[in-house]
Amino acid sequence: MNEVIGELLPLAVGVAISPVPIMAAILMLLAPRAGGTSAGFLLGWVAGIAVATGVFTALAGVGFGDSDEPSAAVSWVKIGLGVLLLLLAARQWRARPKPGTAAALPGWMSAMDSFTLPKAAGLGFVLSAVNPKNLLMCVAAGTAIGSGGLSGGGDVVAVAVFTALAASSVAVPVLAYAVARDRLRGPLDGLKQWLQAHNAAVMSVLLLVIGTVLIGKGIGGL
Repeated sequence: MNEVIGELLPLAVGVAISPVPIMAAILMLLAPRAGGTSAGFLLGWVAGIAVATGVFTALAGVGFGDSDEPSAAVSWVKIGLGVLLLLLAARQWRARPKPGTAAALPGWMSAMDSFTLPKAAGLGFVLSAVNPKNLLMCVAAGTAIGSGGLSGGGDVVAVAVFTALAASSVAVPVLAYAVARDRLRGPLDGLKQWLQAHNAAVMSVLLLVIGTVLIGKGIGGL
């Protein structure tokens, strides 16, 4: 279990510090219906991570569980995922705004003032389970769990730990806002502006580091 959790930590951090969902959560907290939309987004975000990771945990368990050399197969999967993350890192770096140019918000972020709880939950699920960058990290996490030789209960615990860590960056501001909303509006607005300006750079560095780690682990397992 400890070895599997160790592999999950950098992947969970990668999902957790992804700027886009944090920005989305902050925008919902600054919207007129902050309580309902932010809670819905958090529920969708947690569900998406848990579902995506659980599905690939099950697939990895079936695909590698009866193999004579599961470590080699898993290692090649990690190398492939690492290469994809490096490609995404290069794409993010090229997409960063030029100095002095304001980063534009995606169109769906501009429409958050009118979001209902179901729409917010759906957005949270899509960003966590379908967004390519997060999906690749959930695939890597599911592969690590499913090929880790854990029991069924151990797999569930590992998925839960990964989900809790990966969702923490969205959960913390949502829960903190519910407790002290008046004091958090200013800091949240400042954080939103910083993330908007540095989104591409943060994501490119993040994907570069995690992609390199996955490739290193894959090569080490061959």
